[in-house]
Amino acid sequence: MSQHFSSQRHGRATGLSSNRRRPVAKRNSFKQYINPSNFVRAAKSAEEVAYVPQHNFADFAFNPLIRANLSTKGITIPTPIQDQTLPHGLAGRDVIGIANTGTGKTIAYALPVLEKLMQNRYNHALIVVPTHELAQQIDAECRSLARNSGLAGALLIGGSPMGPQQRDLRDRPQIVIGTPGRIKDHLERHTLDLSNFNIAVLDEVDRMLDMGFVNDVRLILQHLPEVRQSFFFSATVDDRVNELIKGFAHEPISISVKTGDTADMVEQNTVTYKTNSEKIDKLHNLLINDVSKALVFGETQRSVERLSQELQLRGFQADAIHGGKSQHQRERALQRFKSNEIDILVATDVAARGIDITDISHVINYSTPHSYDDYIHRIGRAGRAGKKGYALTFVES
Repeated sequence: MSQHFSSQRHGRATGLSSNRRRPVAKRNSFKQYINPSNFVRAAKSAEEVAYVPQHNFADFAFNPLIRANLSTKGITIPTPIQDQTLPHGLAGRDVIGIANTGTGKTIAYALPVLEKLMQNRYNHALIVVPTHELAQQIDAECRSLARNSGLAGALLIGGSPMGPQQRDLRDRPQIVIGTPGRIKDHLERHTLDLSNFNIAVLDEVDRMLDMGFVNDVRLILQHLPEVRQSFFFSATVDDRVNELIKGFAHEPISISVKTGDTADMVEQNTVTYKTNSEKIDKLHNLLINDVSKALVFGETQRSVERLSQELQLRGFQADAIHGGKSQHQRERALQRFKSNEIDILVATDVAARGIDITDISHVINYSTPHSYDDYIHRIGRAGRAGKKGYALTFVES
């Protein structure tokens, strides 16, 4: 039986490991030298005029079931990207949305998609995202918005068995959410037919291209019918993104609510130490005095596990997430972090890929990143949804 949005998913999904056989950036065996001064920067204190939305969710002609589910979730006033996207999405326009992570992008496209699926059961939607974790988050959001609708869906992400996914696909789900590599696998196996999928969403397009999925994404789009509605969402739109969109969008409306880089909202500083014992003691004091919810980055699976255990011994509510843990352990740790059952998550770079939690107050680089790009990706997990965040990097003196 297909997975229904009105029911809970039972452990088929996998989350944070990389798609098998997919191109990923190779990590050098040595670290790029980063001058410690690059870890120090004040957060921008841009004074923003409060956004006044033009609509309430009640203004839109949603299915009563969607209205009820929005009410249950306590969602009444749209964010800027939702406020400006919904009228065009509901009208059937192609949309290019440019917005930072944490601004409510998922609801901006999920509501028009789900509304159209409920209006006409012959409509089908494909949502393509770069990471397992993001696919799972979108799947959960769609299930909550479409609860009790009877819509069937399939979640296609790498690292999980093909059998259950193939079983879901045989039931002809109306909505498929997945990562490029696994979607391509199903296309090659002829277990997925996209010829009647007349709604397509590409979320975090820039990130998909950064991760080397451009050819997979192009192949997927070529399997879709020529007449369709398309949504493209990205934090940045450079020449690569523009070229991709230009080939597959039809007279799109472009909506930008981007207010600057996420890292601009992050207060950045260093913590110096001389010995390992001083280092862990300084981390201990920081976590006690200054931190409400922290993502702590370590170097290796072993060091991340050791640090998590040390923090637990010191009385902190902490857990670890890395590739050496089982999928169930990784998903449980992430869920505990999201629900504030723990307030410290220690992670490797790869395992943290795709984490999107808006209330992280601090990113702590207990180990320095391999490159400055990695550093920017790390600290961008704080300071989301318009909130000020903090990034602290440990530097040996």
